[in-house]
Amino acid sequence: MRRTRWILALLALTILLAACSKTAPQNTMNPAGPTAQTEKNLLVLVLWPAAAVFLVVEGGILLISIRFRHRKDRDRMPPQIHGNTRLEIGWTIAPAIVLAVIMVPTVSTIWQLARQPADAMQITVEGYQWWWGFRYTDPDMAVNYGDHDAIVTADVMVIPTGRTIDLSLTSLGGGAHSTAGVPDHEVIHSFWAPRLFGKQDVIPGETNHIVFSADAPGVYWGQCAEFCGLQHGRMKFRIHALDEADWQRWVANEKDPAVAPTKDELAQKQGMDLFFGNGGVGGQCIQCHGVGGTAASSTAAPNLTHFAATTHECFAGCDFETFNPDGTPNIEALKAWLRDPNAVKLGAKMPDYGLTEQQIDVLVAYLYSLK
Repeated sequence: MRRTRWILALLALTILLAACSKTAPQNTMNPAGPTAQTEKNLLVLVLWPAAAVFLVVEGGILLISIRFRHRKDRDRMPPQIHGNTRLEIGWTIAPAIVLAVIMVPTVSTIWQLARQPADAMQITVEGYQWWWGFRYTDPDMAVNYGDHDAIVTADVMVIPTGRTIDLSLTSLGGGAHSTAGVPDHEVIHSFWAPRLFGKQDVIPGETNHIVFSADAPGVYWGQCAEFCGLQHGRMKFRIHALDEADWQRWVANEKDPAVAPTKDELAQKQGMDLFFGNGGVGGQCIQCHGVGGTAASSTAAPNLTHFAATTHECFAGCDFETFNPDGTPNIEALKAWLRDPNAVKLGAKMPDYGLTEQQIDVLVAYLYSLK
């Protein structure tokens, strides 16, 4: 029993020390935008009265426990007294005053964060099992091919620094649809990037909003904060904020269709043929994935038009890095995913197609050509 207590105490201490890290990528107390800063200010404002109440209440309990503890020379039942009217009125009014003081800035902040500026950039966040899709719906974000649909990315949302963003949040299930067009596995998610904004539910059939901006260029981590199924803990995302020049370059690149391999790029060409089923072999990929400027237009799985763009830093719910620390393609991670998705992410919607190692090699070559 004593050993168990020591283990639990050490575990609690470890968790406490881990929570105090200044370099944690999801640190609410290190805001990087006005929305997160406003939420932190409210948290701090509420924290001090809560700490004072805690000290008074817990201190009173401790004092009473010590002062009126049982002693050998006392009766087990202490003398009973009637209530103190003034004291009872006081401890009824005091909490009401504290709550009123907290309520005013809290309600004000809720209304402030709920405002949707008319000039904000519009992005639709689509929650799937278990990854995030981002659709840029402003007219000037339409692509230069096909039906001029919106720019679409997966796992990584790219934004311009200093510009107000209005996110529309919706849940679209597991990605696949019934013959009637109804999404499968629709569940509640929660979208949360602590350094930029707080949690907001993503509900099937409903649209919630988050309005935020990023103060400086950088990569900000986020995740699903509502249990949504087997891989809830691995449903992550990143928000990559760019300065104006890099943002314009990113938009221009995203508007272009995927670049098709030339005949000289044999492995990439073979991978593309396998991806699209040219020659009667393969073709399963286009049943779920879209590639801009091609016949692949499905929305059931992540869009792969610019899979190997430098800003697309992770894939499969941000469980895997697209590139190694030195900037080279993370080929082994992508191979493991293609070899058997459920072996590396149990419950993944992507099935094992029984690909050969040669087929995996050429698919990897093709996907890393999509920049």
